[in-house]
Amino acid sequence: MYIDAHNHLQDPRLAAEVESIVEAAASAGVVGMVVNGTTEQDWPHVQALAERYPDLVRPAFGLHPWFIRDRSPDWGRKLQDALAFPGSSIGEIGLDRWIKDYDIEDQRHVFLEQLALASELKRPASIHCLRAWGELVDCLEEAERLERGFLLHSFGGSLEVAQRCIPLGAYFSFPGAFAREKKIKQRSVFAQLPLDRILIETDAPDQLPPRSLQSHPLQNEAGEALNHPANLGSIYDYFADFRAIYAKDCANQFMSNAIKLFGFAS
Repeated sequence: MYIDAHNHLQDPRLAAEVESIVEAAASAGVVGMVVNGTTEQDWPHVQALAERYPDLVRPAFGLHPWFIRDRSPDWGRKLQDALAFPGSSIGEIGLDRWIKDYDIEDQRHVFLEQLALASELKRPASIHCLRAWGELVDCLEEAERLERGFLLHSFGGSLEVAQRCIPLGAYFSFPGAFAREKKIKQRSVFAQLPLDRILIETDAPDQLPPRSLQSHPLQNEAGEALNHPANLGSIYDYFADFRAIYAKDCANQFMSNAIKLFGFAS
């Protein structure tokens, strides 16, 4: 049984195939997925998926740093309203210096506000970070510790960053894209992280794994290759082999981690 710790099933690129995607994922052993919103506009779509597939989808609602410039004046109230949905978490939120013309101070303001909400509501958070690890750790240390913990999704930071974040409640998710040959640094960190702090994600429809791990090839109408949530089992198998542990033990450990962080049923 597999848990996809982070994806975007609501993405418009998947909309036409959602039903068949969900069926394929379930047939491939995916028993749960955290579906992350990124904007005020897609939060209703995330909720609709959670209502349509209550046994599979755990919704997460958050304002992604790429989109904070477009937020409405009452975005915080809308986020609180979305988080009234049972079992929801906060995500995808974070900091990003990779994008063009970023405003790190505005990002920091929005990020801290969402961390405060996660603390108040006792919800876990799914966090994005690119080229802003110092600021991110500062924010996490400044904010009240999240009782439920948080996921550093597609974690690309250093081992030193990880060691600072673990006492704060961090978990780290490994995407299939990290199996690509050039992702040596990322794998070297995951080789040293404790197994009880690791989860596996697809980040579908993005972060395609190598072709050998694409058990369920997927394309949109324009011919663009997309990541399928049903590729999750192949990513689990890869990670188990990478860490030299039995695949069943890997799946059991990561299920336990998902239960602790996101509250999935055992």
